[in-house]
Parts: sequence; C-alpha cells; structure tokens
Amino acid sequence: MSEAKKKSPPSTADRPQAQSLGSMLLRAGGWALALLAAGAGGVLLLLAMALAMAYPNLPDISGLTDYRPKLPMRVLSSDGVVLGEFGEERRNYLPIKSIPKVMQDAILAIEDARFYQHGGVDYLGVIRAGLANVGESRSQGASTITMQVARNFYLSTEKTMTRKIYEILLALKIENALSKEQILEIYMNQIFLGHRAYGFAAASEVYFGKPLKDISIAEAAMLAGLPKAPSAYNPINNPRRANQRQQYIIDRMLDNGYITEEQHKEAKAQTLRYRQVAEASSHAEYVAEVARQLIYTQYGDEAYTRGLNVYLTLNADEQNAAYRALRRGIMDFERRQVYRGPEAYIDLPTNPKDVDVRVAEALSEHPANDELLAAVVLEADPKKVVAALQSGETINIVGEGLKPATSGLSERGNPKTRIRRGAVIRVVKGSKNDWTITQLPEVEGAFISLDPRDGRVRAMVGGFDYAKNKFNHATQAWRQPGSSFKPFIYSAALEKGFTPATVVNDAPLFFDASTTGSQPWEPKNYDGTFDGPLPLRRALAKSKNMVSIRVLQSIGVHYAQDWITRFGFEAEKHPAYLTMALGAGSVTPMQMAQGYAVFANGGYRVSPQLVARLTDHKGKLLYEAGLPSQMDESHRVIDARNAFLMTSLLQEVTRSGTAAKAQAQLKRPDIYGKTGTTNDSMDAWFAGYQQQVVAVVWIGYDQPRKLGDRETGGGLSLPVWIEYMSQALKGVTVSEPAAPEGVMQVNGEWFYDEYQGQSGVRALSNDEAKLPGNASEEEKKSVLDLFKR
Repeated sequence: MSEAKKKSPPSTADRPQAQSLGSMLLRAGGWALALLAAGAGGVLLLLAMALAMAYPNLPDISGLTDYRPKLPMRVLSSDGVVLGEFGEERRNYLPIKSIPKVMQDAILAIEDARFYQHGGVDYLGVIRAGLANVGESRSQGASTITMQVARNFYLSTEKTMTRKIYEILLALKIENALSKEQILEIYMNQIFLGHRAYGFAAASEVYFGKPLKDISIAEAAMLAGLPKAPSAYNPINNPRRANQRQQYIIDRMLDNGYITEEQHKEAKAQTLRYRQVAEASSHAEYVAEVARQLIYTQYGDEAYTRGLNVYLTLNADEQNAAYRALRRGIMDFERRQVYRGPEAYIDLPTNPKDVDVRVAEALSEHPANDELLAAVVLEADPKKVVAALQSGETINIVGEGLKPATSGLSERGNPKTRIRRGAVIRVVKGSKNDWTITQLPEVEGAFISLDPRDGRVRAMVGGFDYAKNKFNHATQAWRQPGSSFKPFIYSAALEKGFTPATVVNDAPLFFDASTTGSQPWEPKNYDGTFDGPLPLRRALAKSKNMVSIRVLQSIGVHYAQDWITRFGFEAEKHPAYLTMALGAGSVTPMQMAQGYAVFANGGYRVSPQLVARLTDHKGKLLYEAGLPSQMDESHRVIDARNAFLMTSLLQEVTRSGTAAKAQAQLKRPDIYGKTGTTNDSMDAWFAGYQQQVVAVVWIGYDQPRKLGDRETGGGLSLPVWIEYMSQALKGVTVSEPAAPEGVMQVNGEWFYDEYQGQSGVRALSNDEAKLPGNASEEEKKSVLDLFKR
C-alpha cells in the first residue's frame, strides 16, 4: 500500500501551484529577453549614431584611387655611405597581374581568407577574434586586408575604439571605390615588411635576393608571415620564430585549398636560404632630415620623385663617433638616476607554448633602441630576473645587472614600478655577454661640429634617439648657455683695454630690486667660495662668476650686447642686464659652434654648410659647393689679436681649469674650450675647438628641470666632447696658432701692443666703493641664485 502511494500521480490540488510557477518562469524569461533586446537595440542605436557622426569626417581616399609610389631621394655622406632615404624606401611596384598567385594565396590564407566574400569588414572574423580574446591572454586581430590598407594609409596604430570605428568606415568606403584586385594590389605593394622593404616585391629582393616571380611556396609563406610584426617574424633576426609562423601559414594554405597535400609536404621540408641584409651603420637621422628640408625647400614635392642623390660634407665614421659619444654620455648619466619602472605590463598565458607568440606581439610595440633591447619578464625576484627578447632568446640577469633596478625588485617597492612577470623592461648586453637592466633616458642632448675654416658640418646629432624624439636639439633648441658664454664677454673686454693679466676682485656681490629691475640678486660662485683678486686668465679658468659680472659692469651691458652679435648671436635673445655675464640669454648649439669658430679661425664669421653636391638619378651634377678658400677679410668680425688672446685664455681652461681633463686625456696642448652649467644644473655644456674642428655638446631635459646637484658641464658634456675629439683628431698633427701682428708677450703673458706696460686696464680700482650696501635679511630670502659654473 505504501508503495502504491509513492507511485501515485500528484493530486489535482497540487496542479495549479505547479502551473503558476511555470507561468512565472515564462514571464521572467520574457522580461529578460525583452531587456536583452532593448539593450542590444540601445547599443546598436549608439553605434549607428557614432558611425553617422564619424562618416563625414573620414579622410579623402583619392590617394588610393590614384596611387603612385614615389622614387627615393637619397642622402649620402662625403664618403658615399647612405645616411637616409626619403620617398619610396626599397619599393618595386608590381601590378596585381604580375604578383604570382602563390604569393597572393599565402597572404589570403593568413591575413584574410574570406577577402573575396566580405565587403570590407569580416563580421564572422570579428566574432571569432572576440571569442578567442576572451579565452586567451594574447590578442587576436580581426582586421581584413581592406581595413589594414585603411589603417596604413590614414590612421595611427593606437589601439582605441575610436580608431577601430574609423578603420571600419574607411574600409567600407574603400570597398565602394575600388575593386578587390585594386585593394589587394595596393596592400601588397604598400605594406612594411622590415629592413626598409615596402611591398612583397622589395621584400623578396631583400630577404631572398630574387625577384618575386621566382619564389617558391615555402618562400611565399615566409614573406606572408611578415605583415603581422616584421620585427618579431623577421627570418634574418628571428629565424626560429619566423620558421614557426611560416610552417603555420603552409598549413593554412592547405586548409584553404590553395595547395595540394604533395605541395604541402614539399614546402614544409624546404630549407630556405636568406640574403644577408647590411643596415646602414651610421646614425645620421637628424642630419639627413635637415638635408631633406633643404632640398625640399629648393625642389618642393619633386624632391621625392627625381631620384636625387644628396652628398653631405660629413664623413660617416666621424658622424658615428659623435653619435656613440653623445649616447654613451647620456647613458652614463642615466645610470645615476632612480629606476622609473617597466615600460608596460602584459598578461602572459599559462600555456608555455603560447608565451613566445605573446612576447613577440608585445615587443613589436617596444622596438629596440639601438643597443637598448626590450624584454618581457618571465620570472623575477631580488636575486634573479629571467626575461625573453624579441629574438626569442631567454636571458638571465643577476648580480650587478640588477643594481640599476633595485627599487623595482624590492618587496616593499612601489607596485607601479615593480618588476614582475609580464613587465616590459629594457636590457643592455655588456662586453662579457652579461645583461643589465636599464631604461630609456628622459634626458636629451645635442652634438654639433664644424670645420671652422669654411663652416662645413662634420657631425650633427640632434638627440638621443630620432625615433623617440624628432626635435633637432642641435639646431632648434634655445637654451641658456651658462658659463660657456663667458668667453664672448671677455672678448668684448679685450677691446676695452682689459688684458689676460687684468686683476679683478672675486668677492661677493649683491644687487637690490631697484638695481635689477625685478628681484634682488646675490650671485654666487659654483663652489660657494671667493678667491679675492684674480687675473682674468685664472678667473676664466676657474669660471669665477663675480669676476665676469664685474667685467661686464665695467665695459657696459649695451656695448657687450652689441659685441656678441659679431659672433652670430641675436641681441634680443640676450637682454642687456648683468646676468648676460653668466649666460642668461638663449642660444642653440649650432649658434655656439659658429661663435666658437670665430675664435678658432682667427676672427672670421662662417656660415654652416651641409650639402656638398647634388646629382640626379643618372649621376648628373646639379649643384656643387665651392671649394674651401682662404678667409676673406670681408668676413672678419673680430681682430686677429682678439681671437689669439681668447684662444690663449681658453687653452688655460683646458690645461688647468674646469676642463683640465681635455688636455690630460687627449694628450695634446692645442685644445681650447669652456664648460657651462646653468642655474640649478638645468643645462650642461662644453664648447671647444682645435684649429680644424669646433664642437659643442649640450645635455638637458626638454622641459627644463634640475639635472642634479653634482651634475656640471665638465662632468656631463666634456667627456662626450673628449670621446669625439679622440676620433676626429686621429692623425692630426699638433698645431697652435701663430701670434699675429700687434701682440707681444711680457713675462709669459700676452698683451695687445698698446696695452702692455702701464697702459690698458691693469685692475678694476675702487671696486669696493662702487658696491651696493649689504642686503637685509628679508632681501636675502628672495635672492635668485642665477648661474653656476
């Protein structure tokens, strides 16, 4: 009986309750579906509005409908080394009918298998990529070939929703204007494939040394792997990773029916042979860009279509020496800075097989900065860091190599600067094949050298890295020169009766607000000490600020302001105040080189000359600069005697003064120059010369800020100058200028004839009587210490 009860159906009394529950569930489901539909409709409405607003702002695509690749303009050194190309950059344009089918098939198999089915946007591909991205740490793209064309021609590479919307709209617009064959033709001729190769015809020549029509299936698959990330899948730099992608593409060609099983097997087994690519060794991006601007000013857009060859005045090896010297100086400074943390963080997949691909994708956005390589951290603790390079190599960093990033490895360190798994860091390889963690510097620099005899540019480096910052600090950066400007004030004083033996008091000075016209001013010497009466020779060697101010006060600020224009400086950039004595005006490194060239060549003003000659693509001479000639007296801006005495004074600076390392390390006496460090060490300079070369080094931040309490021109910029000069003066015999007429030497010191003996300014007399009274405590609190050494 009990068993029967268990099997009996539910009573009629229970049925209404069950039906009620079921209807409630149905109603709830209906509401949920309605809400989902409303949400989807809202999203679609917002998307439609965004598209409607964006469409009118799309760029004109006439550049695609009338696509004409340009011929290159080549910039070369005086010894024939290619320094830069502007225009097509290794491109051999082929119409789509001349591109072999195997190459087209390889591209379609990996980049856009549904190219001939979709209308510019592959919606199935978008869904597939979205699902893949949810389940993986690495990103999968959904860009069709048409979308890639849109991006490469008109858009940036930033990964934002706005850019993606514009990319989609442009793709639709392009599909409406061009046939599929035209789109594919543009893509296969325009895409960048590494080693300055644009398009597959050029890439075939670069990587295999053969025309595109002769490539095999295996070779086509290798080239087809490059568009995703040329630096990551480059068969010359990263053969292992490139081979993995090539094998995958061969599989995709089989899956899509482009090749047979037999062809697939043969392609998989083929061993590829690559042509070795030699990149230009001279880093002359800044100077090449200056040359480009000069030629463009003359020829306009034709500069890029005539196949012009622009030969410069500089030598490739000397240019490279300047680049290396400045780079080493900046990196030496960077090693003294606090670690600022990784460049980025990425999520690494848990499956070890997927890690390599994710690393390749991530590092394609952090290209190598010469010797400074990007790496993704795989393991990290205070005693060891394991990281993967773009090449696929895994490196171990231990011991001294961890010291620059100690704060980033500390357990108690700032989480935002912590080095952990997935961190993108910079590393550099040492001479003993050991690795060190470093970072891209924030500080900038500039180097310029000229031949003072004719103004020919010998080397120009406009910054640490052209790819990172294209602003040319050598020609465009207006900075305060600090004490490196003092020689021009001393030069003015020589014409007012001062001599190297004139004694001036190195004693404290104070100027109240009524004297300066703004704030009270109590200048100081760099070392904070005062040496009392000093001859000008010793005062300049020790860079004594009080002496420079007293000299300028004596000769008059307006006279000095007019005098400096003889050297090429602009009067309005150097207001007629006593702070001019300490370099409070504005100059460019190029201006400083021109100014010091006047001392180096005996008193003549020279204009910088960069282009030596210009030819067309057939070698026909279009322009040639005049040959160096003897200085014309019409170009003389200061007396030969003035230049000679200033050279003697600047020789003392490099012998026993703030730049004594120059003569000591170069082991020659014919070296002349001056250090310069501005207020709060914001700018560090060294400007100097030998009779055949004048060179200027500047180091500082783009947005002026303190370099450091102990950073000076002598410590930062002088070593760069010395390293360059050690190369530039190799084989150059020691040569000191001969004394011109009108000077004589008395007791080892040089004088103008008319100022020797009791003539001229022997000392600034009654100096103390002319000084303002002592400052009040309130005034001293608002004093601005303008300039140091």
